[in-house]
Amino acid sequence: MASMKCSTVVPRQTTCRWAPSRPLASPHQRNAQRLQPVRVTNVNQDNFATEVLKSDKPVLVDFWANWCGPCKLVAPLMDWAEKEYKDIKVVKVEHDANPNLISQYKVYGLPTLILFKDGVEITGSKREGAVTKAMLQAYLKQHGVVGVAP
Repeated sequence: MASMKCSTVVPRQTTCRWAPSRPLASPHQRNAQRLQPVRVTNVNQDNFATEVLKSDKPVLVDFWANWCGPCKLVAPLMDWAEKEYKDIKVVKVEHDANPNLISQYKVYGLPTLILFKDGVEITGSKREGAVTKAMLQAYLKQHGVVGVAP
């Protein structure tokens, strides 16, 4: 834990600096600690049944594409959800490489989120468009997904 030390150099002008209460890690160590992303599993037409339909817990599927700007905004939230919600599995399906899945689940806009449970799509869980963290939390809660880590 760092503490702040301030001193008045000139009247009405204060300078502050952070004084670490323990030695700082090297830049490499700090980056390694900060940049430990959880990687969401990428699935395709070949392993969709195994990874999603036969999963023993609910699965949040993110349909996305490399050329989709909103998909890039949602991607970090999928990593966050995979890490924070222990009751679900989060996977990604790349749009262009999986036309059969796109057709089967009628994915018309990107990004599209769909929740699956016990091998079937949860009725009403299809959501198209970018979401914020609060919107994702509300979406998951609406469909009975609980278990956010504090």
